[in-house]
Amino acid sequence: MLRERHIIDFFKGATAPFVLALMAATATWDRADAWVYLGLHGTYGVLWVVKSRVFGDRNWERPATLFRGVLLVTGLLGYWAAPVLVCLADSAAPAWLLGLCTAVFGGGVFLHFASDMQKHMHLTHRRGVLLTDGLWARTRNPNYLGELLIYVSFTALSRHWLPLLLFASVVAMEWIPNMLRKDRSLARYPEFAAWKARSGLLFPRLWG
Repeated sequence: MLRERHIIDFFKGATAPFVLALMAATATWDRADAWVYLGLHGTYGVLWVVKSRVFGDRNWERPATLFRGVLLVTGLLGYWAAPVLVCLADSAAPAWLLGLCTAVFGGGVFLHFASDMQKHMHLTHRRGVLLTDGLWARTRNPNYLGELLIYVSFTALSRHWLPLLLFASVVAMEWIPNMLRKDRSLARYPEFAAWKARSGLLFPRLWG
């Protein structure tokens, strides 16, 4: 049975070959920004596939209906707009932007994968208890925050508004509804109100 995970994993894993093909087609082997993009997004794709197999999100185990399948493919193809624009740009990104995007990407990878692993272990060993500590103490969605930083680094490397617009559309149509839906589901726990008061939906609440 084709599941949503299979579609997502395919596109994530195919990112590195896709960017390499782009570099070959555009003869950008000497462009530092193309290589940095390949290193960042290509590595993320491989890490995602590994995570999917070892401690994947159970939400992606749903059967892929035709509508959801088309929606996922469309959204995932949109993520590849950034490397296309990187390779087609008339000039390479400046060195300071390469360094900044690498730093943002590193922080995003830590938050995304570490918080997902914490959630996985919590659900494995403490099912039925609300997860409100560690990386989840001050934000109710540290995994989404990490992924946000990751894709901000990709869109910034493109130096174009289109990838940012496409990513913002995914956040608005997929991420925010998912986060709000999860809040409504977790509201059944007695300790949810106190956790909500001291945490942010996405960005950490550093006070209170």
